[in-house]
Amino acid sequence: MVATAAEKAPAVPKAAGKKEVKDGKKLPAVPESVLKHRKRRDTNRAKLVQLTIKRRVSAVKKRKEIFKRAERYVREYNLKEREEIRLKRQARRKGNYYIPDEAKLALVIRIRGINQLAPKVRKVLQLFRLRQINNAVFVRLNKATLNMLRICEPYITWGYPNLKTVREMMYKRGFAKVNNQRIPITSNTIVEKQLKRSNIICVEDLIHEIFTVGSRFKYASNFLWPFKLNTPTGGWRKKTTHYVEGGDFGNREDKINSLVRKMV
Repeated sequence: MVATAAEKAPAVPKAAGKKEVKDGKKLPAVPESVLKHRKRRDTNRAKLVQLTIKRRVSAVKKRKEIFKRAERYVREYNLKEREEIRLKRQARRKGNYYIPDEAKLALVIRIRGINQLAPKVRKVLQLFRLRQINNAVFVRLNKATLNMLRICEPYITWGYPNLKTVREMMYKRGFAKVNNQRIPITSNTIVEKQLKRSNIICVEDLIHEIFTVGSRFKYASNFLWPFKLNTPTGGWRKKTTHYVEGGDFGNREDKINSLVRKMV
């Protein structure tokens, strides 16, 4: 028989790098476990990138919202201040007197220790969370709290803080109570995690809620750890004498602001 052209042709060697064939099936060049690991790693990386983008977008939106709220609060404070000035001028023009509204917020500072402390007074101080000397808390003024203040008056000094005092105490001495731990308020995230349900997402929201004694004052006040202040510059005058008699304890109304400047 005459050999065909295909039979006469020499055998062609296998190209280098090609997959070997065994029983008619191609063997994988890379193990299956490695391929799965690569796929899982790529999927996780893509998810991480998407999550990072979402977080950045959310942070930008939140920052804008916080800025808008702060602007709104500043306008509100300015309008209230202008209204007070207008009413005073109007009363003076007509020969009358302008009597402002009763204060809703009080800043209470403990000035004496535990010596000769009656059980009832001790209990009231515990309810106010004033367990140490120079501790301070914000208190909503109503009939109940005024009676409590009268009970423990020889051991505290209190008054009506202004916006500057509230803001300085919050930024300079503000600590949060998180899981019964004293945590410094270093970012708005700490406030948002604890008070998001109360629609308080930043420090300015917290200041506004405290200063205006809003509907969420209870949650905002409980979120704050009692402020730890220093002994005032120059020391106390006489702790065992009332403020109106030249001492320290009792109600000093708006003069509490000058005292806080010496203690922050």
